[in-house]
Amino acid sequence: MTAESDPDFPPVETADAATETLDEDNRLKADFVRLVLEAVEAGDAEEAYRLAQPLHAADIADLFELTPREDRAGLAVALGDLLSADVLAEINDWVRDDIVDALPAAQIADLAEQMETDDAVAMIEDMEEDEQQAVLAELDPEDRAVIEDALSYPEESAGRIMQRELVAVPEHITVGQLIDYLRENQDLTTEFWEIFVVDPAHRPIGTCQLSWIMRTPRNISISDVMKREQTLIPVDMDQEEVALRFQKYALISAAVVDDAGRLVGVITADDVVHIVQEEAGEDILRLSGAGEGDINEPIADSYKARVRWLIANLGTAMVASFIIAQFGAAIETMVALAILMPIVASIGGNAGTQTLAVTVRALATNQLTQSNTVRSIWREVRVAILIGATVAVIAGLGAGLIFSNWILGGVIAAAILFNILIAGLSGVAIPVLLDRLDQDPAVSSSIFVTMITDSMGFLIFLGLAVFAGLAG
Repeated sequence: MTAESDPDFPPVETADAATETLDEDNRLKADFVRLVLEAVEAGDAEEAYRLAQPLHAADIADLFELTPREDRAGLAVALGDLLSADVLAEINDWVRDDIVDALPAAQIADLAEQMETDDAVAMIEDMEEDEQQAVLAELDPEDRAVIEDALSYPEESAGRIMQRELVAVPEHITVGQLIDYLRENQDLTTEFWEIFVVDPAHRPIGTCQLSWIMRTPRNISISDVMKREQTLIPVDMDQEEVALRFQKYALISAAVVDDAGRLVGVITADDVVHIVQEEAGEDILRLSGAGEGDINEPIADSYKARVRWLIANLGTAMVASFIIAQFGAAIETMVALAILMPIVASIGGNAGTQTLAVTVRALATNQLTQSNTVRSIWREVRVAILIGATVAVIAGLGAGLIFSNWILGGVIAAAILFNILIAGLSGVAIPVLLDRLDQDPAVSSSIFVTMITDSMGFLIFLGLAVFAGLAG
């Protein structure tokens, strides 16, 4: 039952409600979230509905994300029809899974039919196989066929994220006929920026922007106003490559074609925004070994993702410890070496991380390719030399003054210079090598870079100290 159809739910002014529920940063206030959850806990679904009813779909999504996991099912039941397709499309994936698990298959199917195809697929693809089949069985045959077709494509491919709702017309019609067609057919999608022109085999041969159609006389043929040059997206293209195409060619939308070149869907700029955000977040989290890094991710999944990374780091740390152990006598002779050697490793590690971040981003955005790999490595070497020289001079002067030993200052300066140079080389070479081996450079590059900078930092510093006669 909706608020408009029940006199017990008086209309609420959206502006006033926003003032009461949102803070200055446009986030839901803690007091408002508490009131809603107290109403749900007390079994007062009407009060929870009344409080949430003025909210925008995105704010209702935030409300679910701010709700403890064990209370989300109760909130979903209390909000009823406020849990719309627009809300589910905005909700975090992990939170949406919790909500979907609490809903009957028929309600999930009803929500899926209201969504755009790509959003419906995103919701259904994460469900267990038996739950998927139960929901698909509740869908209309046409909707079920579309979603099953989308699920047949690889994950994170253009076929998964494309929308099937589009407008396609033959090239022989006139602008006037097209306008009449758009007005008379109520079943057409209502949100689109471009109209695709296809040949008899349904292969795209051009596009027409709506602005061109509205400004062109009715008697002009579509073939005379359409743009024949277009960027076509293969249905099996990875979504990251799709985003790069949109960025490179400044696309608003792009046709998706199957192996035979037939038009099967469209990807729009708003879809790409989500892809860019998702891919960028993935790369950052992979560099840190934090898994998916979502605060709504189950504890067990977070544990599995992170502990593997730390165990690998433990192995690399043991390599560095082994190197230190070989210079035990030298360290005992001169305690200053034990004080200063973490500085060498830390500076090298940070320098390597900087280079690594730049390189991984360049690889992800196709700025770094086989044609400019050597030039990019040489660039990073020069940057490392400049940075290393600057930091080395500062560290050398500081160590010399503090310990009144200018030989020690020279040793740490040299060690830092060489370690930063090694960090620069490894920070660009390792991700490039992994990329050439078809491995994700964001996943394991930092482990190797850290091992190299730590181990080489200790080896160079302690080795130079022994060579300079500081310790025996």
